[in-house]
Amino acid sequence: MKQVLTVSCKIQVSPEQSIKIDATLQSFASACEYVNQTVPTTLTNELAMQSLVYYDVRDRFGLSAQLAIHAIRRVSGNRKTAKKDGKPVKNFAPTSVTYDPRIFSFREKDWTVSLTTTSGRERFKLAIGNYQIGLLKGQTPKTATLVKRKDGTYYLNIQLESMPPEPIKTDSVLGCDLGRTDIVVTSEGDKFSGKEITKVRNHYAKLRANLQQKATRGSRCTRRRCRELLKRLSGKEKRFQVLVNHTISHRLISRAKLSNQAIGLEDLTGIREHTNQQPRSKKERRLSNSWAFYQLRQFLVYKAIKHGVKILFVDPRYTSQTCHNCNHIHPVRGESYRSGKTFKCGHCGWRGDADLNGSKNIAALGVFVNKPEGSRLFCNIADHLRAIESPHCTCTQGSVG
Repeated sequence: MKQVLTVSCKIQVSPEQSIKIDATLQSFASACEYVNQTVPTTLTNELAMQSLVYYDVRDRFGLSAQLAIHAIRRVSGNRKTAKKDGKPVKNFAPTSVTYDPRIFSFREKDWTVSLTTTSGRERFKLAIGNYQIGLLKGQTPKTATLVKRKDGTYYLNIQLESMPPEPIKTDSVLGCDLGRTDIVVTSEGDKFSGKEITKVRNHYAKLRANLQQKATRGSRCTRRRCRELLKRLSGKEKRFQVLVNHTISHRLISRAKLSNQAIGLEDLTGIREHTNQQPRSKKERRLSNSWAFYQLRQFLVYKAIKHGVKILFVDPRYTSQTCHNCNHIHPVRGESYRSGKTFKCGHCGWRGDADLNGSKNIAALGVFVNKPEGSRLFCNIADHLRAIESPHCTCTQGSVG
């Protein structure tokens, strides 16, 4: 299965080329609007839509054959997505155009790209760093997307296809427990503290609350300025989250690859909806919901595929309540040996970091998932789930399954 990696590259554009690009973006967006308004709303098949409006799109908007096809393809894709989500197709803004090999080419010897516009073919110099150069070197990209950002700069998002290596075969699993106090704690004791992250997030929340208050009061000019600042603040906070999640995921994957390990994660699908049903303060709800844990998981998955590291998802139930040392769960329903960040087992006496305990349980379950024919666990998954009813586990060490 091929993996697609997108490399975002800034392009150097002269004033004359800027006019041509803007004209192409506007024609492409207008063509999409025309297709969306002309073709019956129930029609989503690309070929059927193309047979109805292809020649009209080319004549009306001056697009090349491939640009016209891509405009129709975008409307088709947007309609399919809107149909799935039950929402109407929104307007098309003149901010991006998609390209394929017939209308786009990359030349490594001078690090330039050639793009088709409504005024003909134009060549642009890439303004890129060592990271992008390392990814593009020796590659022959086939598709790209031209994007105009809000600040007026132009970027070309180049898609690179590659065949990822086979996942490393290993019996060792690095358990990773995700949380708020510590973003990640591994079963080997490594921690990615969330203290500074929480401090930054609280700063953004306080600043956002002040701006929102001013945005509803004051003069017309003040309200408009506050709304602009809120948009900038939102983008800044998102970029901060992306940076932190990229850093954490890169370090975890590098550690697992170096140690020849798989990575074990809890399958937390639907956890936000479940926890939001519990009574919590507004601040607790914000801190729990605002961090992009799903984004961190996505970064881990695609980096793991790229580097041949296996990702294992385990059942999250009782991973934080079970003692990793003796597999014992508190015998009283509703009670737990965990108190905040501390775990003290009442059965074997083990005491330590609660997230470290959870990550070790995740690692143990990961071994079970990775090797379903049997693993050196004290209790199998069923024992974990039954332990709350019969907490005094008497299973002996050996193979299960």
